[in-house]
Amino acid sequence: MDLTLILSFLGAAVLLTIMPGPDNLFVLAQSITQNKKAGIATSLGLCSGLLVHISAAAIGISALLYQSSFAFTIVKLIGAGYLLFMAYEALKERNNTSTLQEQPSRTYLALYRKGIFMNILNPKVSLFFLALLPQFINHGAASPTLQMLLLGFIFIIQALMIFFLISLYAGKLAKYITGNPTLSKRFNLTKAGLLAFIGIQIAFSKN
Repeated sequence: MDLTLILSFLGAAVLLTIMPGPDNLFVLAQSITQNKKAGIATSLGLCSGLLVHISAAAIGISALLYQSSFAFTIVKLIGAGYLLFMAYEALKERNNTSTLQEQPSRTYLALYRKGIFMNILNPKVSLFFLALLPQFINHGAASPTLQMLLLGFIFIIQALMIFFLISLYAGKLAKYITGNPTLSKRFNLTKAGLLAFIGIQIAFSKN
Protein backbone atom coordinates (compact mmCIF):
# COMPACT_ATOMS: atom_id res chain seq x y z
CA MET A 1 0.00 0.00 0.00
CA ASP A 2 0.99 3.61 -0.52
CA LEU A 3 2.68 5.07 2.58
CA THR A 4 0.86 8.38 2.17
CA LEU A 5 -2.48 6.56 2.17
CA ILE A 6 -1.54 4.64 5.31
CA LEU A 7 -0.42 7.81 7.11
CA SER A 8 -3.64 9.57 6.09
CA PHE A 9 -5.67 6.71 7.50
CA LEU A 10 -3.62 6.67 10.71
CA GLY A 11 -4.15 10.40 11.19
CA ALA A 12 -7.91 10.06 10.74
CA ALA A 13 -8.01 7.00 13.02
CA VAL A 14 -6.13 8.76 15.84
CA LEU A 15 -8.31 11.87 15.66
CA LEU A 16 -11.52 9.83 15.70
CA THR A 17 -10.29 7.63 18.57
CA ILE A 18 -9.35 10.50 20.89
CA MET A 19 -12.72 12.21 20.48
CA PRO A 20 -14.85 11.59 23.61
CA GLY A 21 -17.22 8.71 22.91
CA PRO A 22 -18.74 5.62 24.59
CA ASP A 23 -15.58 3.49 24.27
CA ASN A 24 -12.92 5.82 25.62
CA LEU A 25 -15.27 7.20 28.29
CA PHE A 26 -15.99 3.64 29.45
CA VAL A 27 -12.24 2.96 29.66
CA LEU A 28 -11.80 6.24 31.56
CA ALA A 29 -14.62 5.43 33.98
CA GLN A 30 -13.30 1.95 34.79
CA SER A 31 -9.78 3.30 35.30
CA ILE A 32 -11.06 5.91 37.76
CA THR A 33 -13.54 3.77 39.71
CA GLN A 34 -11.27 0.71 39.91
CA ASN A 35 -7.66 1.04 38.69
CA LYS A 36 -5.53 1.29 35.56
CA LYS A 37 -5.53 -2.50 35.13
CA ALA A 38 -9.33 -2.40 34.87
CA GLY A 39 -9.01 0.22 32.12
CA ILE A 40 -6.45 -1.90 30.27
CA ALA A 41 -8.66 -5.02 30.52
CA THR A 42 -11.57 -3.01 29.12
CA SER A 43 -9.35 -1.68 26.32
CA LEU A 44 -8.27 -5.18 25.32
CA GLY A 45 -11.90 -6.29 25.19
CA LEU A 46 -13.00 -3.32 23.09
CA CYS A 47 -10.20 -3.86 20.57
CA SER A 48 -10.84 -7.62 20.44
CA GLY A 49 -14.42 -6.82 19.47
CA LEU A 50 -13.14 -4.60 16.67
CA LEU A 51 -11.61 -7.67 15.00
CA VAL A 52 -15.09 -8.99 14.21
CA HIS A 53 -16.30 -5.75 12.62
CA ILE A 54 -13.12 -5.15 10.65
CA SER A 55 -13.03 -8.71 9.28
CA ALA A 56 -16.69 -8.56 8.30
CA ALA A 57 -16.25 -5.18 6.60
CA ALA A 58 -13.12 -6.30 4.72
CA ILE A 59 -14.66 -9.52 3.44
CA GLY A 60 -18.01 -7.92 2.57
CA ILE A 61 -16.62 -4.89 0.76
CA SER A 62 -14.10 -7.00 -1.13
CA ALA A 63 -16.83 -9.36 -2.29
CA LEU A 64 -18.81 -6.43 -3.66
CA LEU A 65 -15.74 -4.98 -5.34
CA TYR A 66 -15.02 -8.25 -7.15
CA GLN A 67 -18.65 -8.84 -8.16
CA SER A 68 -19.94 -5.41 -9.10
CA SER A 69 -18.31 -1.98 -9.26
CA PHE A 70 -21.83 -0.47 -9.29
CA ALA A 71 -22.78 -2.22 -6.04
CA PHE A 72 -19.49 -1.11 -4.50
CA THR A 73 -20.24 2.49 -5.52
CA ILE A 74 -23.66 2.26 -3.84
CA VAL A 75 -22.05 1.00 -0.63
CA LYS A 76 -19.54 3.86 -0.73
CA LEU A 77 -22.32 6.43 -1.18
CA ILE A 78 -24.32 4.93 1.68
CA GLY A 79 -21.17 4.99 3.79
CA ALA A 80 -20.55 8.62 2.88
CA GLY A 81 -24.12 9.45 3.89
CA TYR A 82 -23.66 7.67 7.21
CA LEU A 83 -20.46 9.59 7.97
CA LEU A 84 -22.21 12.87 7.16
CA PHE A 85 -25.05 11.85 9.50
CA MET A 86 -22.46 11.15 12.24
CA ALA A 87 -21.03 14.62 11.60
CA TYR A 88 -24.50 16.10 12.06
CA GLU A 89 -24.95 14.15 15.33
CA ALA A 90 -21.59 15.46 16.57
CA LEU A 91 -22.72 19.02 15.84
CA LYS A 92 -25.92 18.44 17.81
CA GLU A 93 -23.85 17.24 20.78
CA ARG A 94 -21.48 20.21 20.78
CA ASN A 95 -23.28 21.81 23.72
CA ASN A 96 -23.20 18.63 25.81
CA THR A 97 -20.38 18.13 28.29
CA SER A 98 -18.94 14.66 28.83
CA THR A 99 -19.92 13.06 32.11
CA LEU A 100 -18.55 10.01 33.86
CA GLN A 101 -21.11 7.93 35.68
CA GLU A 102 -20.24 5.66 38.58
CA GLN A 103 -19.44 2.21 37.19
CA PRO A 104 -19.95 -1.04 39.14
CA SER A 105 -16.79 -2.95 40.04
CA ARG A 106 -16.05 -5.97 37.86
CA THR A 107 -13.27 -8.52 37.59
CA TYR A 108 -10.70 -7.98 34.85
CA LEU A 109 -12.06 -10.94 32.90
CA ALA A 110 -15.60 -9.57 33.19
CA LEU A 111 -14.40 -6.18 31.93
CA TYR A 112 -12.63 -7.85 29.00
CA ARG A 113 -15.84 -9.68 28.06
CA LYS A 114 -17.87 -6.49 28.53
CA GLY A 115 -15.56 -4.66 26.12
CA ILE A 116 -15.93 -7.39 23.49
CA PHE A 117 -19.72 -7.42 23.69
CA MET A 118 -19.93 -3.61 23.69
CA ASN A 119 -18.30 -3.64 20.26
CA ILE A 120 -19.77 -6.78 18.71
CA LEU A 121 -23.35 -5.85 19.64
CA ASN A 122 -23.04 -2.27 18.39
CA PRO A 123 -24.10 -2.12 14.70
CA LYS A 124 -22.81 1.45 14.45
CA VAL A 125 -19.25 0.11 14.67
CA SER A 126 -19.79 -2.10 11.61
CA LEU A 127 -21.36 0.78 9.70
CA PHE A 128 -18.43 2.99 10.65
CA PHE A 129 -15.84 0.62 9.20
CA LEU A 130 -17.97 -0.08 6.13
CA ALA A 131 -18.00 3.67 5.54
CA LEU A 132 -14.37 4.41 6.43
CA LEU A 133 -12.24 1.60 4.99
CA PRO A 134 -13.16 1.92 1.26
CA GLN A 135 -11.84 5.49 1.21
CA PHE A 136 -8.29 4.29 1.87
CA ILE A 137 -8.06 1.37 -0.58
CA ASN A 138 -5.57 1.53 -3.44
CA HIS A 139 -7.37 -0.39 -6.19
CA GLY A 140 -4.22 -0.72 -8.27
CA ALA A 141 -2.27 -2.42 -5.47
CA ALA A 142 -2.67 -5.67 -3.55
CA SER A 143 -5.86 -7.52 -2.66
CA PRO A 144 -8.53 -5.14 -1.28
CA THR A 145 -9.22 -7.65 1.51
CA LEU A 146 -5.59 -7.63 2.64
CA GLN A 147 -5.45 -3.84 2.42
CA MET A 148 -8.53 -3.43 4.60
CA LEU A 149 -7.31 -6.00 7.11
CA LEU A 150 -4.01 -4.10 7.32
CA LEU A 151 -5.86 -0.83 7.87
CA GLY A 152 -7.99 -2.52 10.49
CA PHE A 153 -4.88 -3.80 12.26
CA ILE A 154 -3.43 -0.27 12.23
CA PHE A 155 -6.69 1.07 13.68
CA ILE A 156 -6.65 -1.50 16.50
CA ILE A 157 -2.99 -0.83 17.42
CA GLN A 158 -3.46 2.93 17.62
CA ALA A 159 -6.72 2.49 19.57
CA LEU A 160 -4.99 0.20 22.07
CA MET A 161 -2.19 2.71 22.58
CA ILE A 162 -4.64 5.57 23.14
CA PHE A 163 -6.85 3.52 25.47
CA PHE A 164 -3.79 2.44 27.46
CA LEU A 165 -2.74 6.08 27.85
CA ILE A 166 -6.26 6.94 29.00
CA SER A 167 -6.03 4.16 31.60
CA LEU A 168 -2.65 5.37 32.87
CA TYR A 169 -3.63 9.05 33.13
CA ALA A 170 -7.33 8.60 33.96
CA GLY A 171 -7.53 11.04 36.86
CA LYS A 172 -5.94 13.96 35.03
CA LEU A 173 -7.86 13.29 31.84
CA ALA A 174 -11.21 13.11 33.66
CA LYS A 175 -10.64 16.49 35.31
CA TYR A 176 -9.46 17.99 32.02
CA ILE A 177 -12.36 16.69 29.90
CA THR A 178 -15.30 17.00 32.29
CA GLY A 179 -14.22 20.35 33.74
CA ASN A 180 -13.86 22.17 30.44
CA PRO A 181 -17.13 22.71 28.51
CA THR A 182 -15.31 24.74 25.85
CA LEU A 183 -12.98 21.83 25.16
CA SER A 184 -15.95 19.49 24.84
CA LYS A 185 -17.52 21.78 22.22
CA ARG A 186 -14.27 21.97 20.28
CA PHE A 187 -13.90 18.19 20.36
CA ASN A 188 -17.35 17.75 18.86
CA LEU A 189 -16.81 20.44 16.22
CA THR A 190 -13.50 18.85 15.21
CA LYS A 191 -15.10 15.41 15.08
CA ALA A 192 -17.96 16.74 12.95
CA GLY A 193 -15.56 18.43 10.55
CA LEU A 194 -13.39 15.33 10.18
CA LEU A 195 -16.35 13.00 9.59
CA ALA A 196 -17.87 15.40 7.06
CA PHE A 197 -14.55 15.75 5.22
CA ILE A 198 -14.08 11.96 4.94
CA GLY A 199 -17.74 11.50 3.94
CA ILE A 200 -17.47 14.08 1.15
CA GLN A 201 -14.21 12.54 -0.06
CA ILE A 202 -15.87 9.11 -0.25
CA ALA A 203 -18.88 10.50 -2.12
CA PHE A 204 -16.78 12.12 -4.83
CA SER A 205 -13.87 9.69 -5.05
CA LYS A 206 -13.46 7.36 -8.03
CA ASN A 207 -13.28 3.58 -7.66
